[in-house]
Amino acid sequence: MLRKVLLVSVTCGIAILLAQQAPQTVFTAAQAAAGRTAYQASCASCHTDTLIGRNEAPQLAGANFMTQWGARTTNDLYRYIQAVMPPGNGGTLGEESYLAVTAYILQSNGARPGAQALTATTAVAIRSIANGTPGPATATAAPPGRGGRGAAAPAARPRGLTVSGEVKNFTPVTDDDLKNPKPSDWLMLRGNYAAWSNSTLNQINASNVKDLQLQWIWGLNETGANETSPIVHNGTIYIAGTSNWIQAIDAKTGELIWENQIGPTVGLGGTLAMRNLAIYKDKIYAAATDARIVALDARTGKQIWATQMSDKNKDFTNTSGPVIIKGKVINGLAGCTTYRDEKCFISAYDAETGKQLWRFYTVATEGTPGGDTWSNLPNMFRAGGDAWITGSYDPVLDLTYWGTSQAKPWMRASRKANGNTLYMTSTLALRPDDGTLAWYFQHIPGESLDLDEVYERILVDINGENFSFNAGKSGILWKLDRKTGKFRDLTNMVFQNVYDNIDKKTGEVHYRNDIVEQQAETWVQSCPSTEGGHNWQAMSYSPAIQAIIAPLSQSCMEMNGNVVKFEEASGGTAARRRFFEMPGTNGNIGKLAAYDVRTMKELWKYEQRAPFMTGVLSTAGNVAFVGDLDRMFRAVDLKTGKTLWSTRLGTSVQGYPITFSIGTRQYVAVTTGLGGGSPRQVPNTIAPEIRPPSSGQALYVFALPEK
Repeated sequence: MLRKVLLVSVTCGIAILLAQQAPQTVFTAAQAAAGRTAYQASCASCHTDTLIGRNEAPQLAGANFMTQWGARTTNDLYRYIQAVMPPGNGGTLGEESYLAVTAYILQSNGARPGAQALTATTAVAIRSIANGTPGPATATAAPPGRGGRGAAAPAARPRGLTVSGEVKNFTPVTDDDLKNPKPSDWLMLRGNYAAWSNSTLNQINASNVKDLQLQWIWGLNETGANETSPIVHNGTIYIAGTSNWIQAIDAKTGELIWENQIGPTVGLGGTLAMRNLAIYKDKIYAAATDARIVALDARTGKQIWATQMSDKNKDFTNTSGPVIIKGKVINGLAGCTTYRDEKCFISAYDAETGKQLWRFYTVATEGTPGGDTWSNLPNMFRAGGDAWITGSYDPVLDLTYWGTSQAKPWMRASRKANGNTLYMTSTLALRPDDGTLAWYFQHIPGESLDLDEVYERILVDINGENFSFNAGKSGILWKLDRKTGKFRDLTNMVFQNVYDNIDKKTGEVHYRNDIVEQQAETWVQSCPSTEGGHNWQAMSYSPAIQAIIAPLSQSCMEMNGNVVKFEEASGGTAARRRFFEMPGTNGNIGKLAAYDVRTMKELWKYEQRAPFMTGVLSTAGNVAFVGDLDRMFRAVDLKTGKTLWSTRLGTSVQGYPITFSIGTRQYVAVTTGLGGGSPRQVPNTIAPEIRPPSSGQALYVFALPEK
């Protein structure tokens, strides 16, 4: 009897031990598989296929995810995803899809599927079922050091030339054409090397713009974020659509001539924005979202060459295209948020062959100039410096000007670097022949709140002096000597309380003490928010009024920096945010204003509830064009800001308006689109009554009635 009791006790003890060791399961394999599909469709464009996060999107797999979510429950995660994802459209995917995405994220962090399905009431501590290591179904998603953790569906292969045709009467674009573009063309992002976003065409003017009429519409691919700027040469529009679709369109009739889907159409970066193309001689150049430079025949769309920008790192990407300078294709990079050996760079390629000619690394490493500004962090843990907006160029000084983003993670409390972190949030003047640095000016040393300075550099000459103007998310308009990089002036375009003092002689900013002394997992309040005072929507310079016209946003935030693991593939943006209206704005998120480039004084302003989601286009007809989140495309008087004409389009007006002419007739073109990062996500939070349709990406072309 005693032996039987002992045997039963031992057996029960083993059973109890096995039960304790067996991992709890809260979702099925079918749910995780469905979640993977839903994630790829609705989440991967921001968080990436490997769940490592990109730009503003946090990591969803690995040690950093577990640090933030491990002590919380599966129900907390499900409810959070349901409430806020996709950005601005929380709750739109349906309960089953949200549960499936939650299951997929849990599996990507090591949780195992079982017979029990995840439900809306399941509430199990995440750390009890997951450890941040990919499960069997996801372990091969990303090679070590090439993209963190999590599952990744293989990127769809490029489909290539899907529509064949030929551009008639094509003429090659020369170096002189790029230096002195014809008014009838729009050959590059922002119109000219100086980034003016201005045209000398004046057929459409302040007195007749009220008569503007729609000529045609061309629907664009609906997958992903659309923030594009068409280019125009000799009556043909070339446009980069989402999922790396490149198209040539007859600018007069709206007929498609050719189309090349250079890929990836899904997968890594497939749904990211593509802001611009470049044209030179007989080729169109695109920076694909998987960090390739691709050259196509401008006549036929056939691929001539393609070059991978980095063979080491598969997480780099592009969202803006190149500028062509003296036969070189020069491009920046995005996707530089995580910890890895290779750092972000600006690089140049031979326009004929695609051979890489030089690189300039935007992160100063140990033993290099500026390398001592990273608080002794090992090279592995220095991240950021994305140059994701196309640079400008001065042919006389022979310098190209680029902005850089902030260090990663966003908050100094997370990244453990209190130094200046060169060359973050800087203007870089590079020599295009060899990529060497002529000078730099760091606008925000040790930037700590995702208020980067990566955006366009506008080049203006005033009384024989050469200046560069730029503005970043802090809403400060900077004026630099573009020969030397010396600070000359600045002005605040929106309310800011991040810097309690700015030296008007040197341009040196001083943070509020609580920002400098910030702690991880503690909320810090600031204005503006990551929506930016100024963001990717480009400013314009009008020589007619000697002023910069800026599309601005007015919102504030609180930011909370996460504790980050210092290991390869970690890092990221690593912060949570919550947003609120900017004081003193009466709820007006959008601001359009003009600033005299000589005095830096505000000449006029126009404010509205909806944020402006396009760059500004100014013309010699004394009008400026701009579009907003509430679907309005408008023309305003350059001298007063008064609205002269407006029309409502299919969804939010988003991208870069352009103008061109065919024969004697002037046209204005603009795109509608989705996505757009913080400039769109923040208003979705603080102005939810503005609800543009979640489809309708298209190109619209307008002109005056024919006489």
